[in-house]
Amino acid sequence: MRGKNLDLRPGDTVRVSQKIEEEKGKYRLQVFEGLVLARKHGTEAGATFTVRRVLSGVGVEKIFPLYSPMIDKIEIVKRSRVRRAKLYYIRDKVAREARRQLRRTRLMGGSAAAEEKLEAVAERDVREEAEPVAVEAGTPEQK
Repeated sequence: MRGKNLDLRPGDTVRVSQKIEEEKGKYRLQVFEGLVLARKHGTEAGATFTVRRVLSGVGVEKIFPLYSPMIDKIEIVKRSRVRRAKLYYIRDKVAREARRQLRRTRLMGGSAAAEEKLEAVAERDVREEAEPVAVEAGTPEQK
C-alpha cells in the first residue's frame, strides 16, 4: 500500500481524482468533488469513504476505496467541524430545504394551478433525493 492522505474526516469537502480507462492502457482523470459523509474500516486495506454531491438536482454518492490504485489523488478543499462520525442526516436535510423553498415560493404569490404544478415537481424531486444513487468506485469492470 502506498501512502495516502489518511487525515480524511467526515465533514471535509474533498476533490477525488479517479482514473477512468478509456481504451486499453489509456486513462483519463475524472474529478468528483463533494462532502465526505462517512469513513469506514479505519486504515486497513479495505478502508472506504463516502462522498456526496448534488448534480443537476440529484444527490449522487460514491463510495471510494481509500487505497485503490484507480484513485490518483485526494485533495481536501475545505474542512468543516462536525459533531458526528457519520453524516447520513445530510440526505434528509437537503429534502427539507427543498420543501422550505417551495413554501417560500408559495408565499410570494401566483396562481393556484401554478402552485399545484410546482408542488408536484418539488415532491417528486424530494422523493428522488431521499433515495441517493449509490455508485461503487474501484477497478473498472473487465471487458
